[in-house]
Amino acid sequence: MSTGPKSVEEVLLGGDRVWTRRDVAVRAGVRFERAVQIWRALGFPAVDDDARVFTDADVEALRAGERLIAAGLITEHSETMMARALGHHLSRLADWQVDTLRDWLGRDEGPLPGRDALLEHMAALLPEIERVQRYVWRRHLVAYAGHLLSEAQEEEAGPGAHVRDRAVGFTDMVGYTRMTRGLDGAELVDVLDRFETMTGDVVAEGRGQVVKTIGDEVLFVCDAAAGAADIGLELAARAQADPKLPQVRTGLAHGPVIGRFGDVYGAAVNIAARLTAVARPASVLVDTALAGELAGRAAYALRALRPVSVRGYSRLRPVLLRRGRAAS
Repeated sequence: MSTGPKSVEEVLLGGDRVWTRRDVAVRAGVRFERAVQIWRALGFPAVDDDARVFTDADVEALRAGERLIAAGLITEHSETMMARALGHHLSRLADWQVDTLRDWLGRDEGPLPGRDALLEHMAALLPEIERVQRYVWRRHLVAYAGHLLSEAQEEEAGPGAHVRDRAVGFTDMVGYTRMTRGLDGAELVDVLDRFETMTGDVVAEGRGQVVKTIGDEVLFVCDAAAGAADIGLELAARAQADPKLPQVRTGLAHGPVIGRFGDVYGAAVNIAARLTAVARPASVLVDTALAGELAGRAAYALRALRPVSVRGYSRLRPVLLRRGRAAS
């Protein structure tokens, strides 16, 4: 029995590196080519076929995927797509968690703990981190399952059941690139944290959903056009009130949106992005479809602007959105 220092795999995966890629495929009952495809989709680095870098946890993960396929819940194609989505989102989460651990360790003025002590810290924290992640995942699952059940009551689910009319919004910080030139790392992190906190709070308060944050830009969706309008206007107001944040600008569009593995697609997504690019600081531009949803409501003031030519749209008609007198 080995008494040497434990590996990261032993601590975090419950077993050491003992299998080659071909061993994993055989033990999981999966084609070798399929095992390679899943590994790549998860975003893990390429390894030699004869390198012993896999653990029993890798075998069990492949088996779990096969059980889902055998149950008819997913296909091989959708498993690959799911693996890609999981790899993309969870790799970012893991990167952030290790950075958090690094910052925590750096708060002490004494020397950093050695390798074994660091692994002990990670092993002790892992159950708590998993508990929080499981809770958040299940809470989101409840929300999405609720949407599905509501739709099932209204109509029989078909091939296009994942397409819904929704409002889509992009918000970005104005002058972000220029601003970053004068900031050190800690100051830049503070700006990004404030931006993500502000946008997350406002979108949640408006009953919307943040799809993703990409540097200085956030993409969100909302079931109701009025909800998206309120979010866009509130984002502009809060950014202006925060001296540590630059102004923001928002583009909103309304139409059929395809939800796919945690992301959204469709013409409304593209139009919202184009409107954001031409919007002025602290302003909200909407497309004609979303303006039509808001027309006649005293809470909003709408003013059609001149058509603009942007990538993919030669005559995009933006509409300037402001708060109406009833909301003043």
